[in-house]
Amino acid sequence: MRGEILGVERRRYWGDDEKLAIVSAVGVGGATVTQVAQRHDVTRQQIYAWRHELKRKALWSPISGALFLPVDAPPISNLPVLTDPAPAVWIELRLAKGRTLRFESDIAETALTRLIRAVDGA
Repeated sequence: MRGEILGVERRRYWGDDEKLAIVSAVGVGGATVTQVAQRHDVTRQQIYAWRHELKRKALWSPISGALFLPVDAPPISNLPVLTDPAPAVWIELRLAKGRTLRFESDIAETALTRLIRAVDGA
């Protein structure tokens, strides 16, 4: 059996910027890892490996696509001032859809209610 050499096979080189763009494309518009891999002609495992590598280099974070929404809250000057010198304690409240609020125990009830409604409605 004879083989014929058609050309020199070269490995493709992906820079960190290209890898970051590909890894970040997962989830955009509902795109799965498989769809993104097919679109860029790489394997699913390659995307997972790049994700791990970019995390290690601190170039990518799972929350890098976090969306910050404006919250309508009263100015600090309008909030009531407590005269009790007791130190405030931090409280963590877990809401639906994985949302978490951290606030001090001395927060006014009306301010907390507005905050919860704003975050839960977003």
